[in-house]
Amino acid sequence: MVVSNPIFILAPMDDVTDTVFRRVVAECAAPDYTMTEFVNVDGLCSPGRDRLMRKLDTTLDIVPVIAQIWGKKPENFETISRQIASGEIPGFSGIDINFGCPAKSEIRADCCSALQQKHLRPDAATMIESTLQGAMDGNPDFPVSFKTRLGFSEIDFSWHEFLLGYKPSMLTVHVRTTKQMSKVPAQWSAIQPIIELRDELSPSTKIIMNGDIMSHSHGLEIIEKYGVDGVMIGRGIFQDPYAFAEKSPWPDIEQDRRIDHFKKHVLLHDKQWPGGMKPFNPLKKFAKVYISQFDGASDLRARIMETESTEQALQLIR
Repeated sequence: MVVSNPIFILAPMDDVTDTVFRRVVAECAAPDYTMTEFVNVDGLCSPGRDRLMRKLDTTLDIVPVIAQIWGKKPENFETISRQIASGEIPGFSGIDINFGCPAKSEIRADCCSALQQKHLRPDAATMIESTLQGAMDGNPDFPVSFKTRLGFSEIDFSWHEFLLGYKPSMLTVHVRTTKQMSKVPAQWSAIQPIIELRDELSPSTKIIMNGDIMSHSHGLEIIEKYGVDGVMIGRGIFQDPYAFAEKSPWPDIEQDRRIDHFKKHVLLHDKQWPGGMKPFNPLKKFAKVYISQFDGASDLRARIMETESTEQALQLIR
């Protein structure tokens, strides 16, 4: 999956990184990889599968996509991993297990970043082993990676040692704990012990840093200073849709072109999800990506948030 250094990846964000937004970002300035929204394997193995499958739509993608999965039941991790790796669910270059999401609902269910806790590691082990088995059955060369944090309530490098024991293709670390959410600055220097563990346990694993990395140039600084193989940009893309460009033109792009970017996104959403196949409300959050840094931008964003359909939003920006 990963063939070059440094590596730049668009972070997985729920209700954000669908195939439409991934295409928009790639056409502005393409990362090396993108990730899907968080996709629940239990839901994909239930009668609600059809509704969730749009999270795994890769129709518009033009750079390699990694499917990020989470859930509760090991047998469903195995089933969905097999389907992704075999191409039954098409379009993917890898599978990533979500061990990083700090949302309260997932924590209460003992999923995602809750699994960093020592008493839940047997559950994490079963999920990982099931995912590896499913991927192996689907395609013996299909890569599996993990995205996680520094620990649950405090930094705990025994967790990263545990993960590296499975020799993932890639280990992405959001350098905050679950308890810290995103309320404190990223602790970039905390990556060093993880790199040392990687060198000892799984030299082929790529270490990717995530957290407060806002641009390509900033990412290069992080890579050089801390010795990681690459970086993942999440919230930075909301500041600049050209965040992966070596030199972003965004600061110099004027009001009309910024609005045109939003219009393009809305029209692509309508084309991809006609007839309300995908809800409109989450689309409105993208206004803050494009409608910014010009006089009247905040007022226009507020008016967009009051619209109830793509038609209304398009009429407003016209």
